[in-house]
Amino acid sequence: MDTVKRTINDNWKFHLGDCEPAWYKGFDDSGWQPVRLPHDWSVALPFDPKNSSGTGYVSGGIGWYRCRFSLPEEYAGKSVRLVFDGVYKNSQVWVNSYYLGKRPNGYVSFAYDITPFVSFGERDNEISVKVTHTDLADSRWFTGSGITRSVHLEIAEPVHPALYGIFFETKQVGADSALVQVTQELVNQTDHTARVGIVSRLVDEAGQTVLELRGETQAESGAEAVAVLSGTLKNPRLWSIEEPYLYRLCTDYCVDEGAFYRVDEESVGVRSIRFDADKGFFLNEKPMKIKGVCVHHDGGCLGAAMTAPVWQRRLSSLKESGCNAIRCSHNPHMPELYALCDRMGFVMMDEAFDEWENAKNKWSTGHNVYPPRHQGYFEDFPQWHEADLKAMVRRDRNHPSVILWSIGNEIDYPNDPYCHPMFETMTGNNDANKPAAERTYDPDKPNAERLTVLAARLAGMVRQEDTSRPVTLAAAFPELSSRIGFLDALDVAGYNYKEHLYEEDHKRFPKLPFLGSENGHSYAAWKAVRDNDYISGQFLWTGIDYLGEAHGWPIRGSQAGILTTAGDKKPGFYKTASFWKSEPLVRIATRPEDTQKQGREAKWTPVQELWAYEAGQRVTAECASNADSVALYLNGREIGRKEGCDEEGVFSFSLDYEPGELCAKAFDAEGREVAAHRLVTPGPAAKLACSLWQAEDALSGRSWEEAGQQPGYLYQLKLLLTDENGQPAVSDDREVSVSVSGPGELMGLENGDLSDVSAYSNPFRKTWLGRLTAYVRRNGAGAITVTVRSVLAGGEQTDEITVD
Repeated sequence: MDTVKRTINDNWKFHLGDCEPAWYKGFDDSGWQPVRLPHDWSVALPFDPKNSSGTGYVSGGIGWYRCRFSLPEEYAGKSVRLVFDGVYKNSQVWVNSYYLGKRPNGYVSFAYDITPFVSFGERDNEISVKVTHTDLADSRWFTGSGITRSVHLEIAEPVHPALYGIFFETKQVGADSALVQVTQELVNQTDHTARVGIVSRLVDEAGQTVLELRGETQAESGAEAVAVLSGTLKNPRLWSIEEPYLYRLCTDYCVDEGAFYRVDEESVGVRSIRFDADKGFFLNEKPMKIKGVCVHHDGGCLGAAMTAPVWQRRLSSLKESGCNAIRCSHNPHMPELYALCDRMGFVMMDEAFDEWENAKNKWSTGHNVYPPRHQGYFEDFPQWHEADLKAMVRRDRNHPSVILWSIGNEIDYPNDPYCHPMFETMTGNNDANKPAAERTYDPDKPNAERLTVLAARLAGMVRQEDTSRPVTLAAAFPELSSRIGFLDALDVAGYNYKEHLYEEDHKRFPKLPFLGSENGHSYAAWKAVRDNDYISGQFLWTGIDYLGEAHGWPIRGSQAGILTTAGDKKPGFYKTASFWKSEPLVRIATRPEDTQKQGREAKWTPVQELWAYEAGQRVTAECASNADSVALYLNGREIGRKEGCDEEGVFSFSLDYEPGELCAKAFDAEGREVAAHRLVTPGPAAKLACSLWQAEDALSGRSWEEAGQQPGYLYQLKLLLTDENGQPAVSDDREVSVSVSGPGELMGLENGDLSDVSAYSNPFRKTWLGRLTAYVRRNGAGAITVTVRSVLAGGEQTDEITVD
């Protein structure tokens, strides 16, 4: 029988609160809440300033999930595996009253062999999952709570691949051929030694087999065996950013000369990667600057229960900025994100940990407000780090988009808690208002030299599973750590906000490639990459605003992104695009001239695309452009013209406000107009425009209409306030209510305003800068009607959108 992979996200029941007998198969859960996975209970609860600022002022607790499923009689005698893509956190799992185990880590994928415990035929099986998230200051960002990713069943013959046991590698790429290798780790659950024939085929997008690899191995009863197949692919289509071409790897087994059966199908890419200490990063032997962004895993009002369509919309926008890389901060993300990057053309840094043996400071009453809390993954690191790290590598190593394994983020952050006598005082990149005593060397704190030992151990674990990609980490204080061997085990050194050290440390480590693993949005940070071949690229902090790491109530998230939590483009998006792209652009954003911005956070505080101030008020207009010169016009009058951007990378103008049209025009070196952008003073909000985000499903290739018929599909409804003339009413926000009828459900409303502390469970929300995004999930077949209401300048407006 061919292996069957079945997602079981439907028919779950949920209960918030401890319910100890719920592990029992006969437990009565009829009064529990029906839910569909992925599910995050934290994000639906009210925000509360008594909760931790670091995790976004949300609540946690203990939650139970239960699900019934059946297996046809024809599956009797087969192997059954239960796979969780991620549960935050401390999951405990039972099947039919049998306890399977616990997984503390909330981000890694894990599985259980449930073959001995399941029933076949008419009798139902029951899964019970207990999730414990009572330590609310366990992270420096929002985590969510619950079964936040998908759950799957895999039904296979007793001889089948180990979990993530098929590993595809491009060993060498030549002018017209590529040497590829497929490693097979398989499991024999029969009662006898098995001789296993193996066939792996590469199939192109036209459905033609372009390479067939054959091998054989012998597996003892109850044991694993390994077989390595290799061959040469002629005239390969290489995976790249511009053309992310994917093959289908299809693998069949036969046992003791029996019939072949399909055990696995997955997408793979053929490509080469190389980091050079002097010349930077090469993809398929072509030099490429990594223009990346860091991303956390939440989706605003969706919390940690993200879906592929939401990520696809976000990635599509990031692509427009010139972005070509994603850093998974600071943990493995949902599998769908990696698959999307494969198909849409992004390279990725996959990251395992934010802390190792010792706790970092977790701010619970505002950023850098003492005393911090000390909860989190460090409690489980000693027992679980090897299993968790290898789980990430094994799961993600077949993705051509993944080019770097990161074993940690800012583990060497000064005095957090590691320190060293080499430095009497140390100040990190995010230490504003930190007391002097907390910056001072303390011999009773852990010695930073311990990190060198751990880094070498972790790098070795990665290489046990994959040697085809370099190992890196994101260093926070290389002023110390680079001098005590912290970088010695790395293939690529990642520096966070240390552009001023690039030249010096390149000379100190002439054979070590360097990368900006986390960077600010400044022009200077970009120039440090652009003007130095030996710096492979940068990852901006961040690509998207996120929940948590809040500076204090009522702000409940970070505004560091170039997209809002609603997925809307911020002025910083266009500034970044002006650095990264060659296509001509110009974009205006404004702010009152008396606005005083201070510190690194100031660079993250956005100006707005707004032309509505008090008459005569002095205003600064910042024009993001990659053109040679920019001219600014107010109601047809030229205000000024500037050659070349300023030290912040923009063209800045100062002017007195008057209503009307503000226009920026960009010109090339010959004086030809190449781009223009206009802001118009809006009137009161008079109309509410509603539109559905529509795009071909990147993972399945189905049209938007076909993809939208699948249960669980998440529609994204974009709402925009405009005045009578259709201009965005960015300065006249209104409350909007949304209701859904038919086989659909409102999953949340997101405006992108991280100071809005109204509950996400409400079916109404105020717009922010005239915008709001509504998420509606399909739960069954049939027409779904979404009704949108708001009181505007001309009275109440009601609109309906129906999707069949």
